[in-house]
Order: sequence, then structure tokens, then C-alpha cells
Amino acid sequence: MLTRRDAIGVTAAAFASSALLRSAPDPAQSEKARRTAWMSGRWGMMCHWIAPGPAPEKGATITDLNRAVDAFDLNHFLEQFASSGASFLVTTVGQNTSYYASPNATLDRLAGPGHASRRDLILEIAKGIHRQGKRFIAYLPGEIKAPEVLHKPFAWNPADQTEFERRYTSFVREYSVRFGELIDAWWFDGCYTWPDFPNKVRHWPTWMDAARAGNPGRPVAFNDGGLLNGVIAPPTPLQDYYSGECAGFRDGKIILGSGGKTTLFLPSGRFVDGTDIQFHVMTPIDCGGEWAHLKPGPMAPPRFTDAELFPPVLHTLKVGGMATLNTGISQEGHLGAQSVAQLQRLSRMV
Repeated sequence: MLTRRDAIGVTAAAFASSALLRSAPDPAQSEKARRTAWMSGRWGMMCHWIAPGPAPEKGATITDLNRAVDAFDLNHFLEQFASSGASFLVTTVGQNTSYYASPNATLDRLAGPGHASRRDLILEIAKGIHRQGKRFIAYLPGEIKAPEVLHKPFAWNPADQTEFERRYTSFVREYSVRFGELIDAWWFDGCYTWPDFPNKVRHWPTWMDAARAGNPGRPVAFNDGGLLNGVIAPPTPLQDYYSGECAGFRDGKIILGSGGKTTLFLPSGRFVDGTDIQFHVMTPIDCGGEWAHLKPGPMAPPRFTDAELFPPVLHTLKVGGMATLNTGISQEGHLGAQSVAQLQRLSRMV
């Protein structure tokens, strides 16, 4: 998850002329709207536990994949999540470390054993979330630019990513089929289509087929920076809900853009204007604005006061949008007590 995008080349004119504006007469009656109905008016939590895990709360960082995954305190995490009042959880299967917290035979076949943990932590989390009557959204990057050890196994080739897409989506498909209805939605990060990025050409139907395998009603989002881009333009009109990544909130509104080029806005309805794509906003609420707990020791406190956080979230939910609040998690699987308390206060207002 990046926090700053430079030279993205996205313009309002390009968005206005795109196929995204060719919406159905009544977006609320579309197939996408039916798939995302459970998202409308709901807020949830996101956690970046990227194997072998973020910084610990106490002691030394565990660098061994299986030891780190085995040490994750699932019961404590599920108790904290349940107490927060969140309706859904977004969590990372893996990202940019070449390690994943869930077994995958396709990964083993392509890259050899050792990249996926023995313990299926993600499956355990998904089952625990469903036992609470909540929804589970799985997170994977849509690219592997950073983990160079996976480039050859996945045929990473910036000149032609056709074979990479075939291999990587087969990796995604295995999770989709094996988890079935336990994955309620997918959120794919790093889906950049900018001219200077090696994945600028994508065959989106291939991704959709892999993401919906095992659960045809599963909504899918692709993130290319979301609201950080300064223009609300999903990378493909095929996606069901907007990725929504943003810098945060200010003056009771959502920050649109990043760095020194920002404006403030609030959504006017359930869908991205002119489309049947569910509107969604997502931002970190602690860790100093980072998406993960990076420094060993106690979790950083919330970065927003209740007065800063609640109004834009409540407005988004009121008009039918969706909000995800990224909450720091330690290697042990613990959330910050102050952050959980703030979310509890939010839940009492929804």
C-alpha cells in the first residue's frame, strides 16, 4: 500500500470521456448493485498483517515465516475485532515480501515450497469472522514488482505481462475456489495502468474470472491509488466497488488528492457518479498515517479525533457508501486498544 503517488497522468478530462460515464439508466438495479448490496451503508476494518508480520508489540521481531504465523494470537484478534463493531474485515493474504499467510499449491508448483505458511492463518481468520456473522474481504496485490524472487516463477516481464497474468491469476483462482463463500469480496492493490508502470496493459476479464471462481456473487475492487489520484476514476468499469484509498479526512470531509494538490469532498450517493460502482473510502486511522505498525513497541494512538473521523464516515454511510478504516496490528495479532475504543464509539453512532 503506497501513501504517495507521483506523475500518475490521470486527468479529469480523461475520466469524463471514459466508458465509466456510460451507466445503466438505473444503477441501483444492476447486477453489480446486487453484488454490493451488503456493502452499502456499512463500515469495516482493514489490517495489514503481511507475512511474516509487522513489528511486534513486545520483544524481537520473528523473521521465520512459520514461527511468526504460528505465534499469531487468533482468539485475541477476533475478540478485539468483534468488540470494535465493524461489519467486515479486509486483511492481507500477502504483499511484497514473497511470503503468504495461507498455503497455495499453485505457488508451491511455480516458486517451490517456503513462500506460504504451513498454518492457514487467513482461512482461520475468515472462518472466525463468519462465525461472528460478519464479512471477510481478502487482499492481494495485483502485481509483484517488489518481490524479485518471484519474478521468474511468475514470468514477470514488463515488455509483455500476458504470461504473468495467466500464472498470477491461477494463483488467485486457487484461493478463490478453496475459500469459496468464506471470501465475500476481493480487494486488489497495485493495479496501476499508468504509462510508466510495467502492468499498464491488463486483461481485466481474466482477473474477474479468477476472483469470482468459487463464489460468482463476490464483489471485486482494483486499486490504482483511489482517491489519492485526485480524480475518482476506477481503473476498469468491470469492477464492482471503488478501491477508495485516500489520505484521510479534514474539516469533516474526505481528502481528494495527495501532497500539496488536494481538495475536499463528500459523496452524494451510493455509487461513483455516472456508474453502478459502489462508492468506498479507505484510510488508516492510526500508526501515524502509515498502513502498518512499522516500529516495535506499543501501537501508535489514533491520528484523528472523534470529531475529525466520525462526520465524514457517517455521511458516507448515510448516502449508501462504504468505509474501511485501516487499523494497526502487531506481529502478535494485537490491535491498539485506543483505536478499538474509538471504533466502538463510532459503532454506537451508526
